[in-house]
Amino acid sequence: MTVFIVSLFLPYTVHFDVRKPAPRPSPPMRAPSTTDDLSLFALKLGHAVPAQPTPAISTEHEQFFLSHKPSSSYSYSSSALQLKGLVAATPSETLTPLWGRGLLVQPKSRAEDLPPVSILQYAAEHDRNTRSRVSSIPDIRQDSHERALKTADWSVQPGDQGNSGIRNAINAALRTGALKEKTWVGTLGMPTDSLEDSRKFDIEDKLENEYDSLPIFTSDSDFDGHYSHYCKTILWPVFHYQIPDNPKSKAYEDHSWVYYVKINQAFADRIVKSWKRGDVIWIHDYHLLLVPGMIRKKIPDAQIGFFLHTAFPSSEVFRCLAMRKELLEGLLGANLIGFQTKEYCNHFLQTCNRLLCAEATAEGVQLEDRFVNVSEFPAGIDLETLDTRRRDPEVGDWIKRMRSKYADKQIIVARDKLDHVRGVRQKLLAYELFLNKNPHLKEKVVLIQVASSTTEQVELEATVSDIVTRINSIHSTLAHQPIVFLKQDIEYSQYLAMITVADVMMITSLREGMGLTSHEYVYCQDGKCSDKQYGPLILSEFTGSSALFEGYDLPVNPWDYRQCADAIKTAIEMSDSERERRWSKLMDIVVHHTAEFWVTSFLEQLSKVHKEHSRRDTLSIPRLSVHELAEKYKIAEQRLFILDYEGTLAAYGSSTSIVFTSPQRTLDVLNNLLYDEKNVVYVMSSRKPEEMDRLFRRVPRVGLIAENGCFIKEYDTENWIDVANVEKSMTWKKSVLGILEYYQDRTDGSWIEERHCSLVFHYADAKDPAGAIRQAGDCANHINDSCQDQHVHAVIVDGELLIESTEWTKGTAATRIFEGLKHKRQSLGLRSPEFLMVAGNAREDEIIYRWANSLAKDGIVRDVTTVSVSSRNTEAMATLTQGVNGVLSALQKLANLS
Repeated sequence: MTVFIVSLFLPYTVHFDVRKPAPRPSPPMRAPSTTDDLSLFALKLGHAVPAQPTPAISTEHEQFFLSHKPSSSYSYSSSALQLKGLVAATPSETLTPLWGRGLLVQPKSRAEDLPPVSILQYAAEHDRNTRSRVSSIPDIRQDSHERALKTADWSVQPGDQGNSGIRNAINAALRTGALKEKTWVGTLGMPTDSLEDSRKFDIEDKLENEYDSLPIFTSDSDFDGHYSHYCKTILWPVFHYQIPDNPKSKAYEDHSWVYYVKINQAFADRIVKSWKRGDVIWIHDYHLLLVPGMIRKKIPDAQIGFFLHTAFPSSEVFRCLAMRKELLEGLLGANLIGFQTKEYCNHFLQTCNRLLCAEATAEGVQLEDRFVNVSEFPAGIDLETLDTRRRDPEVGDWIKRMRSKYADKQIIVARDKLDHVRGVRQKLLAYELFLNKNPHLKEKVVLIQVASSTTEQVELEATVSDIVTRINSIHSTLAHQPIVFLKQDIEYSQYLAMITVADVMMITSLREGMGLTSHEYVYCQDGKCSDKQYGPLILSEFTGSSALFEGYDLPVNPWDYRQCADAIKTAIEMSDSERERRWSKLMDIVVHHTAEFWVTSFLEQLSKVHKEHSRRDTLSIPRLSVHELAEKYKIAEQRLFILDYEGTLAAYGSSTSIVFTSPQRTLDVLNNLLYDEKNVVYVMSSRKPEEMDRLFRRVPRVGLIAENGCFIKEYDTENWIDVANVEKSMTWKKSVLGILEYYQDRTDGSWIEERHCSLVFHYADAKDPAGAIRQAGDCANHINDSCQDQHVHAVIVDGELLIESTEWTKGTAATRIFEGLKHKRQSLGLRSPEFLMVAGNAREDEIIYRWANSLAKDGIVRDVTTVSVSSRNTEAMATLTQGVNGVLSALQKLANLS
């Protein structure tokens, strides 16, 4: 069995050994004078004034981190990479360069530039580009670069693109043997249009045979449209609650969607081509949301898992996407969808319920033909590799240097991408407020902020630079600077040393999937490599890690600058005992939720749910054998039948007219069964008790279950038992009725049916069917959100929105009936039921199938038969394809045996 690890980027890429000629020596430059700097002629001629060093960045501190860089400690040869197919270890969250602009020698992109921001400029820009392509002069430098690549030697190197957390986790699972066979699937993370086909073939052959990797080659334009246009401009902001509202995002969403589909299809086709029965497909992150559905169409029984590493937004935000339905349907091609936290799971389930009108339960999403499981799997870090790397002599050297330089300071550390999501601006403003409120501490504290920019964020960079300049200009002294701001990434050894010697780490992300940097910080605060230990963690409540850490961090709202400033003071002044108490709890969580645990728990759950889905598939479930059923029936001394009414014993009637008589054949079959005193028969329905009495007044001995388990009329009696708390139901019904009336006013042709313990919003006959479906989805989402504490659930079923309590179901009613019958017979010295048959057709019948199957599994009832008349996937043991006629015929044959 091979596990396909599918992500946009492979953990490997290709480096071309192009030997560059030595540069010519430059003539000595005349040092600019003050007069030159202030020249009015330069301004008049439109020349830029010579750039001055950014005052926000200290040259001294920059030089400290740039000096003594290790030259070979973290470089990896190809042979080292081949060891067990492992990939070089990196920080769990790397600050990756822009696509096509990495540090390695690689081809240049031939993709066209992004569309202009202004919609009005697009047509003119398009015309200019068209004319320039006809008459343009070739780019000599790019042509020269491509010619050099054609003859250059190449080698496989660790990739600098993609999610390093995935790579570290897979490494950990491979090292411990938790993962046996794996194949990476992804792109090389570099432009490939200029590569010849023979070169692509050689690269593909080497990666597939020596590195267990399947590279996917796409055109530069397709990849740039997918990655730069759609993923980074549309999906990334929306998934992080930053709704794109600039003209470029709105005007070209459809344009970039085409590229998104093409890249996803290329991945799906490559996987389908290599897939063998028994293989597992594990797809990662928002770049490939359509791949599960595309593979499912080609391989219906494939074992497909999907994990989203980012946050998943609420339905209010996700619905802003134009292609929202296609994205959700693509995701639902998986057997198991994993998220970082329970909150993200709930957001996804609510979104499916609202936008697709799909039935969402706590376990997943019920589709027409199958069930998709949804669960949380918090990602973790590779502790063994991290422990090995932090003991490297290079790290030890940096620890000594940092301890020496900041010997008398409380060090607050932070490492973020400089974008609108990571909250660097909010952190700096909170730190400024802290310094203003606590002037006596400003010379005792230093904030080291590493902030590497991976995209063009000119406005944000300027704002951050201004804040840093202002803080340092106001609060600096001759001997102290309160902020060390590094607009660059640092070496891995420096990073490990920084989080080891830190007194506090501060993360103020506005939204983040998990935030594994905080896990690495907690682990490195054990005091084994430095005298610093048990440092507090200030963590944004909008990160996945904050939900995992259960409040043992110092959770903050990044928008609340006062709270963040107070948290800094709390962390600095925290007692040693409190620091150790909090750190111990955090460490327990980090040690439990490791990278290996994340891999194994997800794959084990995927295997489990895939087996369950295969078992539920109606194609895998046998038809009911009436002959075998009859043999079990004949040898039983006591028999119990629990049968659904609509769709099982009788066809569905019109929702607007209630027929208070049952078909004669149904009544005859039930009376024939009840003629044998060994048989106890219950009929269950969502109808009210008085309606059930009218329907079965000619079957006096039959037991009845009304309103899906809220009321029970025991067999051979006349009185109804209120299982549900009717008064409690009246309370929640009053609040829900107001919501239903709101949506009824907006859905012409809909109507509300009020039952004793439930409500039904009928919209099948609405004049605008599409609008009615949207209103029903919104209504269900509204009710499920606002009435969750009242244990009320709204679910859409066949043109109806059913609202009922989750405390009383057909399953609870069946349990009560069985236990009562069992106790009654045992008190008379008789046997408990030896034969149990449950038949139904609706989704709410699944709970009673599950209950009956458990009685058989536990040996409580000798012969159990659960039958589904529906074509949906089911937990029933058998199916009947003849519908109502098939059920009545089978029951009549049993009655004839008595």
